[in-house]
Amino acid sequence: MAWSAALTEAVRDLLDYIDASPTPYHAVAEGLRRLTAAGYERAEETAAWDLSPGRRMAIVRDDGSLIALEIGTGAPEIDGFRIIGAHSDSPNFRIKPQPDRGFPGYRQLGVEPYGGVLLHTWLDRDLSLAGRVVVRAASGPSTRLVDLKKPILRIPNLAIHLYREIRTEGLRLNEQQHLSPLLGPGPSRETELRSILAAHLSGGETNSDSVSAEDIIAWDLMTCDVQPSAVGGVEDSMIFAPRLDNLASAHAALTALIGCAKGGPAPHTRVVVIYDHEEVGSRSASGAAGSFLLDTLGRVISATAAPTGGGVTNQVAAQAHARAIANSSLISADMAHAVHPNYADRHEPEHMPVLGGGPVIKTNANLSYASDAQTVAMFTELCRRRGITPQHFVVRSDMPCGSTIGPITAARAGIRTVDVGNPMLAMHSCRETAAAADVEPMIGVMTDYLAGD
Repeated sequence: MAWSAALTEAVRDLLDYIDASPTPYHAVAEGLRRLTAAGYERAEETAAWDLSPGRRMAIVRDDGSLIALEIGTGAPEIDGFRIIGAHSDSPNFRIKPQPDRGFPGYRQLGVEPYGGVLLHTWLDRDLSLAGRVVVRAASGPSTRLVDLKKPILRIPNLAIHLYREIRTEGLRLNEQQHLSPLLGPGPSRETELRSILAAHLSGGETNSDSVSAEDIIAWDLMTCDVQPSAVGGVEDSMIFAPRLDNLASAHAALTALIGCAKGGPAPHTRVVVIYDHEEVGSRSASGAAGSFLLDTLGRVISATAAPTGGGVTNQVAAQAHARAIANSSLISADMAHAVHPNYADRHEPEHMPVLGGGPVIKTNANLSYASDAQTVAMFTELCRRRGITPQHFVVRSDMPCGSTIGPITAARAGIRTVDVGNPMLAMHSCRETAAAADVEPMIGVMTDYLAGD
């Protein structure tokens, strides 16, 4: 796209990152590409790791979750971990295992909502499919990333002439009846999706790497909007993009880690963890409720334990883990609700973040957010050093509060945590809105945190 000269490189880079990441798997692949270019080595969980000071590593679990870390020069039980957490997934529609369906004269796909989808925002949009596909190969099942890129799907609105009550009753959508996207006119075909995927994976040509419809074993596929991310508003002040929640936070964390690493390792170990499955409760092996972070931190801590030999060493190792966790902290970064000027009554007075107002600290008395006075003070001081006054979000007392990976990770790991995020509008919409001016401040604060400033 044509960029405005007024845009910062950070904003351009964010939009490039979002457009390269239609699914969690692509977000992790793009993050891994950036980390590798910055000197990080991919490490497999099945391998033994060299955990010498200064080593930079990137670990992927189940394609959709990523941990990147730089081993500190000090022992974790003394200098701890500085961790930033975010998530890679966003609400959308997932493709069912046997998806081919249709009303007479139409070809459609069966889909299931993933997460808290703002359903109506997906109507009348140019949609494609992306995700991962497992294919049968000579050496065994092989996983391939897929991004069709072209708009092959559409969920049309019902014409107002046939739905006049929408004006008085509002739009009512049934997830089973009203949201199956169209592939096109014509009779439904039994292996429609498999044929589409096979043609895409084969590049449209018959060769030694070609894939047949019968070779497609399974998939994790989801809908995505093909319209590129954009800037708009007066003086290009706003960002219009899909998946800002929460790729904007993932991008800020990765950018901060790569940026502060240029100054060399710190005594503490720097960590960025980007989880999949936050939007559906994090209950998976690769989600925040799983063991991914704890497994990784444990391996780093074990590498600094006393020499082997007897129960005393085991006791020392156990104490090293507890001491390392006690000396650590976590910034849980997930986008925050800016006040909507047309619905200001939905916000708690004195807690109305605005676009362009900078980072938001999120608190909740019932611990839907993990922030407490000490961690709020930590983040506030980081902001103050950059001349930033953080904004605050608290949900109205008569409304339920959303949650994040923060409380889950804090409870699982025992690490003191603060929940923060940049302000945005239209969270969980197919297209969301944020402010260009908020991109760099959050990256800066995260950089200072990881650097140890």
